[in-house]
Amino acid sequence: MFISFDCPKCLKPARGEATAASRGVMCTDCGWTKPVVEGDVRDETPTRCLVCGCGDLWRQKDFSPKVGVTIVAIGVAISTWFMMQMQPEWSLGTLMAFALADMVMYAVMRDCLVCYRCHARYRGIPRLDQVAAFDLEVNERYRQEAIRLKQAESGKVI
Repeated sequence: MFISFDCPKCLKPARGEATAASRGVMCTDCGWTKPVVEGDVRDETPTRCLVCGCGDLWRQKDFSPKVGVTIVAIGVAISTWFMMQMQPEWSLGTLMAFALADMVMYAVMRDCLVCYRCHARYRGIPRLDQVAAFDLEVNERYRQEAIRLKQAESGKVI
């Protein structure tokens, strides 16, 4: 499985591969390593994050949200231009074409696992249909935890 994460030590983006031979995660920039212990991976699927140890992972499509928003913005801009030219058929057709392209991309894209705490992404995992999708309540719990840790580090009273 392939992992992309922000190194906990140097905070730089890192990529790696966790295999049966490597049995660990490593940052190539600073040399930070974390071994994969028994129970972290079951049937080539991580049961907890190999970077931070968090037990909550969620499944999502492996597509950049920034690229998705950019594509939507381009579709809206083109549609708006057609509407300004008094061509509502072309405007609606543009929106439908972008919606169709979105559906095709959604069907074709593979899933990946994401850690709620450190946002490490795991790719190349065979059976992700058994992993739960995004849960806003769990995400909020980890977001609040990050806020409390940041306040504690800065010395503010919580």
